[in-house]
Amino acid sequence: MARYFLEVAYMGERYSGFQVQENARTVQAEIDRAAGLLMREPVVTTGSSRTDAGVHAQQNFLHFDTALPLHPQFVYKMNAILPPDIVLKGVYPVHEEAHSRFLATGRAYEYTLYKFKDPFLRDRGYYFPYRMDMDALRAAAGIIKEYRDFSTFSKRNTQVKTFNCTIGESYWTESDGRIVYNVSANRFLRGMVRGLVGTMLRVGRGKLTLEEFRAVIESKDCTMADFAVPPQGLCLMRVMYPEGTY
Repeated sequence: MARYFLEVAYMGERYSGFQVQENARTVQAEIDRAAGLLMREPVVTTGSSRTDAGVHAQQNFLHFDTALPLHPQFVYKMNAILPPDIVLKGVYPVHEEAHSRFLATGRAYEYTLYKFKDPFLRDRGYYFPYRMDMDALRAAAGIIKEYRDFSTFSKRNTQVKTFNCTIGESYWTESDGRIVYNVSANRFLRGMVRGLVGTMLRVGRGKLTLEEFRAVIESKDCTMADFAVPPQGLCLMRVMYPEGTY
């Protein structure tokens, strides 16, 4: 058996998330279906990162095993089968024990807001036409890097052994009417990025002070966070692996 990594990108608007679910259309299910048709055998992939319903990805990975040789035009053929809002960017032979999820060393996300009504950003950002204190917003993003326990920003009923995450990058940028949050970490909890964004927006709007924002983090209480930002503003930008993985 040989193992392959699949590098994909997708718009998540029409899907009930990434991971295969019963009675729901998902990104992974479409990829498994396309690969199965091309390989002429059932294909069951394992994904590196589970994005929620409506969330996009510039880069995500899956892996699968097969004893069959890949078609020499595997990428081209897969993209001919896949729906137009999912693209296979590459296929890579990897070591038989390489696991797309557990081998990943980190992930990076962006969350995009836009200040002026723009129909071209409707499905790729959050229309947020409100006055914002960018200095306070940037200060809040900096505070996040001081913490490791992100229990506050994990949705309920999340079965994980630890809520600790090591944040690499956490910053806001503003340009041409767009406000973008960039964050990277060794791991993320369920709903974490949207919880961080929604709660920081309270700071930017003057509804939370920086001291109160710290108190929210330290409360370890998810009812103190604001998860109510829409999914279309969120995009998984990249998944990091040790050098030489693929």
